[in-house]
Amino acid sequence: MKIDWDRRTCAGRGHVTYAPDEPALRVRLTAETALGEVWRCLRCGDFVLGEPHGAGPAADAPLVPRGKVLRDLFVLRFLAVERAVRGVFIVLVAAAVWKFSNSRDAVHRLFDEYLDVFRPVFRHFHYDLDHSPVVGTLQKTFGYRHSTLLLVAGLLLAYALIELVEAGGLWYAKRWAEYLTVVATAAFLPLEIYELTEHVSWLKIGTLVLNVLAVLYILLTKRLFGLRGGHRAFEAERRSASLLEVEESAGLPVREPLLP
Repeated sequence: MKIDWDRRTCAGRGHVTYAPDEPALRVRLTAETALGEVWRCLRCGDFVLGEPHGAGPAADAPLVPRGKVLRDLFVLRFLAVERAVRGVFIVLVAAAVWKFSNSRDAVHRLFDEYLDVFRPVFRHFHYDLDHSPVVGTLQKTFGYRHSTLLLVAGLLLAYALIELVEAGGLWYAKRWAEYLTVVATAAFLPLEIYELTEHVSWLKIGTLVLNVLAVLYILLTKRLFGLRGGHRAFEAERRSASLLEVEESAGLPVREPLLP
């Protein structure tokens, strides 16, 4: 089912109308009805009852995202939410590592005490805790130096900051954020592939696929690094979505408003 991004957005945010000064263009964007004056929405093209939200030269009309631009904005905001959630999670992990580094000895003693308690229980079920991969990983962690753990916490915070900056920039569709997302995500792809060679999980596979698709999508749709005509072609495509410019160039009569 094809999604009408223009009407969907207008339903949530309201219509955007504008009265251009140019008479030839103005007459194609307004009409009189039994209920009063109506103006054509710059986003969805429907006629809206009431005064226009703005007026002036057509060149000063607001550039309202519509069609494919709106769809791209929805995808960018989905990626922004995903980056924000990931960034917050990494901040929590970094805080846990920092806290663990300051109380490592106490946690280690508590871990050994619980291990002694649960060892006979697990042995009853024929499970050797001393040779458990999970227990081995935890015991190895206790052997890390305090400075190493602080370094890990710092690197995690830096990574979380990048994710949160990406999230904010993508939410507002900033071009610098698109470049940052592509570069940062692509830089971590080799690490994600390496982690898959160590241990395969559906979460890791899903994350890798999502990141690869995000990089390809932003690269192609936003025409980064000169692809598909680069920034000039992207701006031309974005401005061509303006209804005023479409009306001005098409010279087609508008449809009659359907009002009772």
